[in-house]
Amino acid sequence: MPVIDVTEEDALLIDKARLSWTDETTRARVQGLSRNPALPDTLVPRILEHPAADIVHVMYGRDWSDELFDIVAAHPDVRLRETLARCPRVTADQRIRMIDDPDLHVLMALLEGPFAERAEPLPGWAYRKIAEHPAVRRRLPLYFPTELSSAAVAAFAAADDEELAAWARATPEPEPMTAERARTIAAGGSPWERQDIALEPDLPADVIVTLSADPDPRVRTYVSMRPDLSEAERAAIGHQVSTHDRLPRLDWVLAADGAQLQRCVSSAHPGLRRSAACNTRLTTDQIAELAADDDFPVRLLLCENQQAVPTDLVVRTYLEARVITRGRLLSHPAIVGADLTGYADSPDWGARALVVLDRRAPAELIERLSRDEHPGVRSWAAHDTRLSLQRLLELLDDPETATAAAANPRLPAELMTAILEAPIGSGDPPPGAVGSTGS
Repeated sequence: MPVIDVTEEDALLIDKARLSWTDETTRARVQGLSRNPALPDTLVPRILEHPAADIVHVMYGRDWSDELFDIVAAHPDVRLRETLARCPRVTADQRIRMIDDPDLHVLMALLEGPFAERAEPLPGWAYRKIAEHPAVRRRLPLYFPTELSSAAVAAFAAADDEELAAWARATPEPEPMTAERARTIAAGGSPWERQDIALEPDLPADVIVTLSADPDPRVRTYVSMRPDLSEAERAAIGHQVSTHDRLPRLDWVLAADGAQLQRCVSSAHPGLRRSAACNTRLTTDQIAELAADDDFPVRLLLCENQQAVPTDLVVRTYLEARVITRGRLLSHPAIVGADLTGYADSPDWGARALVVLDRRAPAELIERLSRDEHPGVRSWAAHDTRLSLQRLLELLDDPETATAAAANPRLPAELMTAILEAPIGSGDPPPGAVGSTGS
């Protein structure tokens, strides 16, 4: 998003704003600028040198022009170059220009690829050239081929170097699960080994009986999720499932439909209901049944895997969630494009904050939320471009909202520059800063 031009009226507002320049507010504002999508390319090299900057947010949250990419790719700090090689918005053509970097960490970052779900791979010749570096060549045997990108492994498998190609083609075959091996593990294997075989198909009946009485509750929980058990048989196994337990998604439940799927939806076993929430064949009634489930992971998985869920369920699940992936719920179809203005008067501050996601909410409502009693709501409103510039500057001067306000794309570039020029440790405003207490 481009930086909004400063009009004469806006410039007057900035001049009238008597911003405080303390170490606390300066650091908070720099943190906010690190997340500002409108930070100009010309200021990126400067913020990368700032002691208060969040380097990862600066680099991961932007698209890269060739000019700026080349500047950072040549930076003497290897940490910046390694981070650049992992940036999700850096193109393959740009990453190719780093294959002659002398540092091992940068080269391995290029091999492993960006932190992105669908990273554009490098061409095969580029991977093979990287592997010619002696330090990379010594490091590769420490990896399993599956730990690198599939494109890199394919390139190595086609290399003229026989040793490298053999490493890339190595695919260790898992040891087959025989009845005798299953009995050996069930009788004396580690708890992890016993857990791993508990869901194996075609286990002998005596092994299932042994695992059902296993002293480890996790083993008993796993074996209780087998498809060949009735509800009564599951209940007879002393399984334990808490809200915080991470259970596998059961392939047989994901493939279920009809009466079998309904049995999973209505099962007393949380593990079956959690997997059922991910099934693509759920009916409207089954979604409604799982939406009322008293097991939070069921509701979370339902929101993560089903589009036809009500907005209120997604909102409540987001507010209740404490998982690192909770932010993904905000891009759910039930949230995007929904009318969220009704949450403006919610007693839950988190729900009030979500109103800013409604792009049709009027500016007057955003302005009102920017004065909410809770600092969390004010912070969410502070980075909204519907705010007036005058209110944005007020929030920029409040230590509780300074970070969020500095991330607002409407912040004038002149003020971004002043923030980066503000000295830390002296308590003085930046030289020639607009709106400073020394002006």
